[in-house]
Amino acid sequence: MNIEFLEAVIFDGLFAAVAAIGFSVISNPPRKAIYVSALLAAVGHSLRFFLMRNTSLDIGMASFFAAFAIGLLSILFAKIIRCPAEVFSFPSLLPMIPGMYAYKTVLGLVKFMQYANDDTSAAIMVDIFRNGITTVFVLFALVIGAAIPMFIFYKQSFMMTRLLK
Repeated sequence: MNIEFLEAVIFDGLFAAVAAIGFSVISNPPRKAIYVSALLAAVGHSLRFFLMRNTSLDIGMASFFAAFAIGLLSILFAKIIRCPAEVFSFPSLLPMIPGMYAYKTVLGLVKFMQYANDDTSAAIMVDIFRNGITTVFVLFALVIGAAIPMFIFYKQSFMMTRLLK
């Protein structure tokens, strides 16, 4: 592992942490939860970046493993901070939403409507489906990856919610 790759992983995590802080502040959580959201987003996004670059995993599977790590860590920090795990897991997942794939899907739909009778419409349709399916699979992987730890550790995950009532 060279120094440039390590810098890229760190910068990826830092940018994800900044985005998670912005998403976290919207829901007005305790101050400690904002810091935890930033940490979890940095860890999750860096893990996804690392898995995509150093293994043969695609963006969907790498997102699943990163979301699973965020789910596990959020349950751990929920016990430490005495706050529901969802408070920091959801803002931490938001920077991993595949916005570029969703944008390319909508852009492809607009192009398809403009060039519906052209020879390139078949290629545009392939791009629409490729980007749309990638978007759906990554979103599905994020949801399932973050939910599995909360189902496995159901008692620990939702005990904090009951204590706060």
